[in-house]
Amino acid sequence: RFSDGFDSLALDPFGRVQRLLGQDRGFAAMAVDVRENDKTYVITAELPGVDEKNIDVSMDGDTLVIKGEKHHEKEEKAENHYLSERSYGSFQRMFALPAATDKTRIEARFNNGLLTINIPKTAASQNVRKIEVKAA
Repeated sequence: RFSDGFDSLALDPFGRVQRLLGQDRGFAAMAVDVRENDKTYVITAELPGVDEKNIDVSMDGDTLVIKGEKHHEKEEKAENHYLSERSYGSFQRMFALPAATDKTRIEARFNNGLLTINIPKTAASQNVRKIEVKAA
């Protein structure tokens, strides 16, 4: 898988983004985008055809877990044929969150097949100060 190379991605050891653990489990891989700005991390997951009531977002220690089930049924009846298709399956993806996140204020919204999770950074992690490098 192409994403395997990113599973152990460690962007700076000081806690800005320690490691995004992209473990997929289930019948369909979930397309996910992870962004960062000064105040939050944002995870966006594409979940077309999934009903909001079938999505579960939870925290397990320092790990954010997205899981759910997809149910798809299609039935066509015509004079000369009958077609019935059903697919069911579950999916799960886990992300190891940096220590500098406020895990009590995480918010998740689902709209038109797009799950958006906002993970606020702690106030301490937002106090970045540039240090001038001087010639010796």
